[in-house]
Amino acid sequence: MHAIILAGGKGTRLAPYTTVFPKPLMPIGDIPILEIVMRQLAHNGFRDLTLAVGHLAELLMAYCGDGKKFGVNIDYSREEEPLGTAGPIALVKNLNDTFLVMNGDLLTTIDYSAMLAYHRARGAIATVASYQRDVKIDLGVIEYSSDNWITDYIEKPTYHYSVSMGIYIFELAILNYIKPNQRLDLPELMINLIQDKQKVNVFPFDGYWLDIGRPDDYEKAIGEFSQHREAFLPWE
Repeated sequence: MHAIILAGGKGTRLAPYTTVFPKPLMPIGDIPILEIVMRQLAHNGFRDLTLAVGHLAELLMAYCGDGKKFGVNIDYSREEEPLGTAGPIALVKNLNDTFLVMNGDLLTTIDYSAMLAYHRARGAIATVASYQRDVKIDLGVIEYSSDNWITDYIEKPTYHYSVSMGIYIFELAILNYIKPNQRLDLPELMINLIQDKQKVNVFPFDGYWLDIGRPDDYEKAIGEFSQHREAFLPWE
């Protein structure tokens, strides 16, 4: 199976570290987050990987090489100018079947092979992995009518949202919605598919997931991985 790992972003939320170091190579303990992702994909049957690179591409290519040391085959798709998160998919060669797309900076225990089986069983053109995020508001929230009469007062509420995990499974037909060398982000692609009445599916996940894009999340990921390494790489 083929997987595309998006590794071309500048990682501005983790600056200044990512000014001279690509975010997917940020270490989680003794191993870069990208290597954790690649080893998980290999274990789940995704052996052909394309790294979509841009910012500091040479460092990523030097570390990952051809992928043999990780048990995968790696090739590279390099964008000359930023194409968003969906635009680089159109540059990838040799896509001939259902494929996975994901961010290269995720720490998660998701079962990629189970997600693929679910996608196929549902007959969708696209499947998005989702996670419930609870957002606490540490203020009193006022709701009021159009003529300024208060209708409700909620003290420090917690709201629950299903958020994208940054992991997608696609059929080849989605390539018809991505124009080569034009910027497009994955949320825009999903909206376009929905508006075109395509079958867009969600794969709810209730295990562990963390995007390391912010400094506090990065520090949290380091602690979680060091304490529960066997949950992320159980076959070691």
